[in-house]
Amino acid sequence: MAETTQSAPSPRRLPKPGAWGAAILLLVLIAVFDLPQLWPTVVFAANALLHTAPFILFAVGAVAYLKASGAETLLARAFSGNPARMIVMAALLGGLSPFCSCEVIPFIAALLAVGAPLSAVMAFWLASPLMDPAMFAITSGTLGWEFAVAKAAFAVALGLLGGFGTLLFAKTPVFTDPLRARPAVGGCCGAQKPFSGAPVWRFWQDDARRRTFRDTGVENAVFLLKWLTLAYVIEAMMLAYVPAELIAGLLGGTGVWPIFLGALVGAPAYLNGYAAVPLVDALLAQGMAPGAAMSFVIAGGVSSIPAAIAVWALVKPRVFAAYLTYALIGAVLAGLAWQSMA
Repeated sequence: MAETTQSAPSPRRLPKPGAWGAAILLLVLIAVFDLPQLWPTVVFAANALLHTAPFILFAVGAVAYLKASGAETLLARAFSGNPARMIVMAALLGGLSPFCSCEVIPFIAALLAVGAPLSAVMAFWLASPLMDPAMFAITSGTLGWEFAVAKAAFAVALGLLGGFGTLLFAKTPVFTDPLRARPAVGGCCGAQKPFSGAPVWRFWQDDARRRTFRDTGVENAVFLLKWLTLAYVIEAMMLAYVPAELIAGLLGGTGVWPIFLGALVGAPAYLNGYAAVPLVDALLAQGMAPGAAMSFVIAGGVSSIPAAIAVWALVKPRVFAAYLTYALIGAVLAGLAWQSMA
């Protein structure tokens, strides 16, 4: 007898809207509920993109060159030798490396697998999400060179704080046996051998490296364009709809409280490292204290979902809790330091 029963078709999953979809949705909502504000919002976002275009082009070219030449393989040298030296080098290179959050997962997994100390890995982990060539270019173009340089310095300092803190307490129950039983080594970028080989600076002489340069450039250009478009639309909406007195009342003024609050709200408000830059610009325009702005970007960068997942995938919850604690302490200290300099 022929089979008369059929399994129910699996429900079709709707594609995630992503940054483009979110930006379009926000513009549609403005058109529905406040049509006169639609054109000023579009003009604001377009002008902001034009203003940052040179920095975007520089960032895209720099990261594509680093990828195509294989310069990121030099990072492995930071994880050998004296522990204190390893921590310093890991913090410095973490604050300058071109890794995205997903690429950190296979890189760190490989380092831990070959016995790299957790203290150096922690230093790299904390500094890496906060600054890279693209982030520096976008930050300096929107918030100024001084803010970008200070954030880079605080990223390295946070790495040092976490690295030496972990080294100091390495034999405590928090950091003994830190890895999960079967740490995940995959990632959306999935480098198979994240620190193998040697850099080839004249990458254009090799077909595969030229393709890497092209593909990386296009990928990063689209990535930056979509997130910055969303961020500038949100910035325009914040300036139009969020009362400046509210921001000034919560995150303005002097003292520790605005800085501590900036660090606390950094994580849930952080869309993406690049998208956060225009948002901070809008918050500053509405009265956010400079120190709170710095604590916001430091805490938010480390505890944002992509960066946090990279840590959670590999280590046990107690080490993850230490990672977040370092982020909060470092963000508050960075905010206090920037407040005193601003």
